[in-house]
Amino acid sequence: MQNNKTLQIEIPDDENHIDGKLQNTNWRKTQQYLIPVEKIETPKGKYDIYPSFKIDDGKIVNGISELVDEISKLKLITIDGYIGVFWEILTAKLLSEFTKRNISVGFFDVKSAMKDENEINVMIKNDLGKSDSIFGKRTNLKLMDFFDKEKISKIVPSNNFDVNIIYGCGSKLANWEGILLYLDLPKNELQFRMRAQSITNLGVNSPFDSQQMYKRFYFIDWIVLNEHKKNILSKIDFIIDAQRPNQLLTLGGEDFRNALNEMSKNYFRVRPWFEPGVWGGSWIKDNIHGLAKDVPNYAWSFELIVPENGIIIESDKKLLEFSFDFLMFQESKNILGKHSEIYNEEFPIRFDFLDTFDGGNLSVQCHPRIEYIKNNFGEIITQDESYYILDMKNNAKVYLGFQENINSTEFRTELEKSFKDSNPINIEKYVQTHEVKKHDLLLIPNGTIHGSGKDNLVLEISNTPYIFTFKMYDWVRLDLNGKPRPINIDHAFNNLYFERKGKIVKDELIAKPKIISEGIDWKIVHLQTHKEHIYDVERLEFFSNINVETNYRCNVCMLVEGESIILETENGMKTRFNYAETFVIPAAAKSYKLFNESENEAKVVKAFLK
Repeated sequence: MQNNKTLQIEIPDDENHIDGKLQNTNWRKTQQYLIPVEKIETPKGKYDIYPSFKIDDGKIVNGISELVDEISKLKLITIDGYIGVFWEILTAKLLSEFTKRNISVGFFDVKSAMKDENEINVMIKNDLGKSDSIFGKRTNLKLMDFFDKEKISKIVPSNNFDVNIIYGCGSKLANWEGILLYLDLPKNELQFRMRAQSITNLGVNSPFDSQQMYKRFYFIDWIVLNEHKKNILSKIDFIIDAQRPNQLLTLGGEDFRNALNEMSKNYFRVRPWFEPGVWGGSWIKDNIHGLAKDVPNYAWSFELIVPENGIIIESDKKLLEFSFDFLMFQESKNILGKHSEIYNEEFPIRFDFLDTFDGGNLSVQCHPRIEYIKNNFGEIITQDESYYILDMKNNAKVYLGFQENINSTEFRTELEKSFKDSNPINIEKYVQTHEVKKHDLLLIPNGTIHGSGKDNLVLEISNTPYIFTFKMYDWVRLDLNGKPRPINIDHAFNNLYFERKGKIVKDELIAKPKIISEGIDWKIVHLQTHKEHIYDVERLEFFSNINVETNYRCNVCMLVEGESIILETENGMKTRFNYAETFVIPAAAKSYKLFNESENEAKVVKAFLK
């Protein structure tokens, strides 16, 4: 059993103490709490930070001893899993449990068959691009490319042990007979470990700068590991939630796949996670309960940014989280319906909060045109955004579009001089500002200059890519670590549409609400998006209830006015959603009904693919 001496981490036996509220440690750098092992019910009307999909009782097993009870009679065991898992801690605990049972066990680390780190660095160099850039290109490599095929073929079971276990990222590639366990890790926890320098990238012996580690995760590791995960999903005998190293929760593979199928025909809500930022505000902190308070602010809520969200399964109140990718790998057709052949396993719509209440302005920015993001970064869709104003105060505004008399050469010169000399500029000389009110929708197709002002709570509706933000002006400020934030003036000027200026902005980039259907106490309001957007937006407004057809399209929804609603699907499943919670109705649900639980009118925003 190998041990990476560069990572010295200690995890206390009671890592889930204080109701799971373990925060900064030497293995996890964040103020955010670990998810509790058991569900704590959220009062009606209060935002639930740990939403779960219930399955039958008795399905989730809690603990390493219970897991070994399940597998100890087997001879050959493959334990595969995601990057960021603490493999040495896992194998030490397994060894202890097998020893208690007087069972001899041999451990084989698949990492011993990986190519040399320098060879891997050469292999991925082109995909990582320039070392001083935060952007790379999605790799076309496969996980097997990281291994020496001859070495991996020589990892074979030994007759000297009662039980043989091969473990590590990619261990299924050794093609052992026997059962397959898979340890999954939510991407937020992976990043908290990354920031604590307690993990490494794939094929790397030591951690390095967090920004560069994230870049390598995004463009390399996640791509190859997700493809591998997809290939072995149907073969997994046990799925294990590895975010609590001393409290592994396990679910049988068949029960797991059945739960994915049930979600794909009814509904799901991902587990949101929250991050502070230099411009962050106070709305999330004041209105969403259960979050850590000893943070400077909350800038983002990852409501539905699926490359980084997890989904929680609940059984007997036990909570097991898995990464969203699994759902799309198995059920993309049920989820996306008529659009599944276009997007395959990519989920194309995202929701997130931008909180600037009592905070600061976002950077002035734009996003790449479709051909640019395809050719330069390997993505299949780009970021066509919109800002839905969920809440605001103090005459809040949004920066959107150019002034009529914009001079692109002068503007670029000003931006470059500002960045070089760290001097502020009068950005409103070049960029329009628009006062906003609750429930406005501002349209931000790719290549449009924009940014939220302070005192807004923006529901950002967009296509799924989310890291390709080209900042041009960031108010001459440092990030929360006291370092300059990346500015991407070259990328921005390769993508900006300078014709989006003057009167065109109000005519084309601010949605004009229009009632398209109504009944006795309900109506549907169309908030038409820009011709560039691949999605459209409607608002369902009702006092008692409303029936909705999916038309074999996926519906992404949020309660934006009202206390709580009850969702009932055509299949008879019922659940409650509270104010500001995001939920998804898959195409295969066919139809659903929403019931208002308060006397005042409820309003639900619904985004769907055109």
